[in-house]
Amino acid sequence: MKSQTFKYAQALTKERLPFIPVQSILPHFCEGRSLFFRDTKTKISENTSRLFQKRQSKNTAKIGHANFLSSSLVFSRTNSCAVNKMKTIKLATSGQEMPMVGLGTWRAQPHEMENAVNVALECDYRHIDTAFNYNTEEAIGNVLKNWLGSGRVKRNELFITTKLPNFGGRPSDVERFLKLSLKKLNLDYVDLYLIHMPFSFQLNECSLSPLVNDDGSFALDPVDYLDTWKVMEEQVRMGRIKAIGVSNFNAEQLERLYDNADIKPDVLQVEMHAYLQQRELRAVCQRLHVAVTAYSPLGSPGANTHFSSKYQYSLDDFPDILGHPTVREVAQKYEKTPGQILLKHLIQEGVIVIPKSGNPERIKSNISLFDFELALQDVEQLDQLDRGENGRIFNFLFFKGVENHPYYPFKSKESNSSSPTECS
Repeated sequence: MKSQTFKYAQALTKERLPFIPVQSILPHFCEGRSLFFRDTKTKISENTSRLFQKRQSKNTAKIGHANFLSSSLVFSRTNSCAVNKMKTIKLATSGQEMPMVGLGTWRAQPHEMENAVNVALECDYRHIDTAFNYNTEEAIGNVLKNWLGSGRVKRNELFITTKLPNFGGRPSDVERFLKLSLKKLNLDYVDLYLIHMPFSFQLNECSLSPLVNDDGSFALDPVDYLDTWKVMEEQVRMGRIKAIGVSNFNAEQLERLYDNADIKPDVLQVEMHAYLQQRELRAVCQRLHVAVTAYSPLGSPGANTHFSSKYQYSLDDFPDILGHPTVREVAQKYEKTPGQILLKHLIQEGVIVIPKSGNPERIKSNISLFDFELALQDVEQLDQLDRGENGRIFNFLFFKGVENHPYYPFKSKESNSSSPTECS
């Protein structure tokens, strides 16, 4: 599959541009206009120059809009789907091309999962995100086996992500759980393998799940994720993984890992949506050339019923981002759904999104994002919805006692202690 790649290096001109919003760039390479950067020479369109100047008159240090990506992080446009024109990000360490929209697969029955993956592949999704903890790998593997076996898709056209479970962090367990995932997925390798959480629990060998103490607390395992990472690096060298990364790490944990890794992390996957935009964390990722993937990019609207029925959470604990007046107003302006606006807001700032849905129309809608661009004033309106840590939905305190783990990532953010925390 041929792709047109537009490599981003920092723009150096006589008047150095400290800030370049991604939304001012994407329309130009989508329309095939002149835009490239090489060494200290810069060529940009006249319209883009005006947008740069407009933005420079504002707060150029603002992190809410993506700063220029490093020379090792690349946006590309593939031509596999004439309608969707899926864009990819080239990962800095592995060189993998990662589609900017993927299918999230948390919490679904096997038949529902198989239907969703089939619909997604038919709608030209090529990025599927799963995890050992989700219990969806086998259903996904059944669909992948059929599509690959029939020749409807080639393995090198797919980007499959899965994750090491939070009870598999011991170095001696990494290869075991990776092989189990590969077997369920009917694959010889995965494109991206993530440490699901920075903290680990002891393993219940009988159920392959976290060990729970008599008082209902989870049995903590103080394994250092640096030790886990070393074994993951070995799995890359053995060819079972193309790229490695982490999920739910905070900035300090990511930097510690980066400084000690032989193979640098390619991706950080975290909760991110209009209410939790994580600008400071994104700035760290830019500096380290780590791509960012947003889970729950729509605010996880499907989780509310699940948590209210299973764990007796109040529906008031869940934000209705899709119903926010600003989101609805912008959606009406562009004749798009609120979900498309929220996803576009992230993509336009260089963030990969993995919305989860089992509804065929929403699956199609969630990937139909590349035929429009949000204007600067609309992006700024959506930026203002950010609530910082008060917007976090998932803090993992569902795992009783997890806040006592030395690598619990939100130690100073316990004001959200009533929030649901199962999915991620």
